[in-house]
Amino acid sequence: MEGLKERAAGLKKDIPAVFLALKRKDTPFPAKMTAALAIIYALSPIDLIPDFIPVIGYLDDLILLPVLIALTVKLIPGEIFEECRKEAEGMWQDGKPVKCYYALPFIAVWLLVLYLVLKTIFTHG
Repeated sequence: MEGLKERAAGLKKDIPAVFLALKRKDTPFPAKMTAALAIIYALSPIDLIPDFIPVIGYLDDLILLPVLIALTVKLIPGEIFEECRKEAEGMWQDGKPVKCYYALPFIAVWLLVLYLVLKTIFTHG
């Protein structure tokens, strides 16, 4: 069975492909809705478990968001996603984006992580 670390690395590598797939007209509406739900949930101040509850408050963010991303990947037809994966490979050279705007999904994810960490420090510290 694939480990959690490997799954997380796989999802991280799939983010550019998901980004490209969502821009396509032939990507199914349910995949686009799931991705939108993930983004809305990530940015929403309302959580299933309130963040002010120590430790448990952030578990929903750490579990639900990767699940929503994985579900989005599953909802994208395989042939479309493979095309997007191949296109996404051309977006990177030596571990860096070829064009700056290709880095936007990763920047958004890291800004979200930074926000959650800082929020935790300043509200519970």
